[in-house]
Amino acid sequence: CTVADAPRRQQAPAGRLRIVWRLACPTAQSLRIESDLFDDPAAGHLHFATVDDAAAPLQRVLAGTERQWPLSRQGVAAAGAPSSGRDFVALGFEHILTGYDHLVFLFALLLCGGSFGGLVRVVTGFTVGHSITLALAVLNLVRPQAAAVEALIGLSIALVAVENVWLHQPSQRHLPVSTWTGLSALGLMALFGLGKIAALCWGGLLLFLVCQHRLQQGRSDPAAARWGVALLFGLIHGFGFASVLVESELPASRLVQALIGFNVGVELGQIALLALAWPALRWALERRRAATVHWGSAFCLSLGVFWLVSRNYA
Repeated sequence: CTVADAPRRQQAPAGRLRIVWRLACPTAQSLRIESDLFDDPAAGHLHFATVDDAAAPLQRVLAGTERQWPLSRQGVAAAGAPSSGRDFVALGFEHILTGYDHLVFLFALLLCGGSFGGLVRVVTGFTVGHSITLALAVLNLVRPQAAAVEALIGLSIALVAVENVWLHQPSQRHLPVSTWTGLSALGLMALFGLGKIAALCWGGLLLFLVCQHRLQQGRSDPAAARWGVALLFGLIHGFGFASVLVESELPASRLVQALIGFNVGVELGQIALLALAWPALRWALERRRAATVHWGSAFCLSLGVFWLVSRNYA
């Protein structure tokens, strides 16, 4: 191929690079796009490649494990289209495996213990929540500030970690009260313009947690109602998942296919992780329940607070 229009940089979101150029390629030969730019960036770095010819644009996600995109001998228009759905399933699966904050949140949810079916219900609540906001964001119906979403993901981890300890020892009434007081203080700081999370959002979270705590009191199995927490915070995580598809700038004709494929990949990854982690987690909870809940929750709490502070006030 010969360069018809030299590469030029275009406007892109913070932390992203967008480069466009035009090539004149022979249609009678096999073509291949290959990227060798995965060695220097951090692990999980992705390239969204778009080939736009006279027929229709085609997209492919390139990663460190898949650097090449073979194109059809019959021309670019026929290249890769049948496999695009599978590509987004693989992207969703890879995203949940490399999305460390999402993995920590799932781990915090599972620390409540219970039967495998009960944990599936908790994960299903998370699934319902993030599926809703993933669709809203990709279809461009709701687009919250990305920095605030990332900070709230950290907060969700910290709040679930605190609730783990309270569910294990309901007598520690200072835990929910301290949590409400902390959220109120952060909300007041937001009123004075500190942080990326709006004060109204802090108020909504506070109201939800107060109601959740009141509903949990007196229940014989408080962890059984935990799907509500998973559902609420799943709404936040869905906007985090959506950033991958939003930044790919897919044409409208591919949005539904990409949305379904990516969501299926995320769910397959979650189910696989749950199936792998549940036996070991059940063994640890049966042998040393208090230590497992307390140390596991302390680990999640520290990471959640770190992500909240670094993302909200940086």
